[in-house]
Amino acid sequence: MITAARRAKFDLKITARAGRTHVSFLKKMLRRAHSLLQPPLRELSIALITDTEMSKLHKRFMNDSSPTDVLTFPLDEDARGRATSGEIVVNVSQALRESRRRGIAVPNELLLYALHGMLHLMGMDDRTDADFDRMHRLEDRILGELGVGAVFHSAPKRASKSP
Repeated sequence: MITAARRAKFDLKITARAGRTHVSFLKKMLRRAHSLLQPPLRELSIALITDTEMSKLHKRFMNDSSPTDVLTFPLDEDARGRATSGEIVVNVSQALRESRRRGIAVPNELLLYALHGMLHLMGMDDRTDADFDRMHRLEDRILGELGVGAVFHSAPKRASKSP
């Protein structure tokens, strides 16, 4: 158990152009996830947006005009190159679609996306099949520890890459 005395300062701000009703749940759960993970991350800003806004950002930063679920931006690093400040952009429209398709509660799907971004800010990646599996297993483990239960496990498997 982490005591308040051992907890490092963590500033969390969530702005919502969509999904406003989920902000308090996300704040509560992300603070708890931060306590479990104990990353060097001390400042985190999360923006909840729609497909239209996400498509514009995805095009601008990744040269892909399709909407995506989450984008992550490290803003500041410590001397060891670890993110101490970052921004996560979460696509509420995508979460609504996926939660309906998979039978997952919308706030839990949003939490999955935000937690995914937090893990990216901690240096995790999901570009290879092995890293993808490792990252999503960790997400579900953390969500279980938060009392939400596994969220990603019901998603379809990603297609294998050709050698």
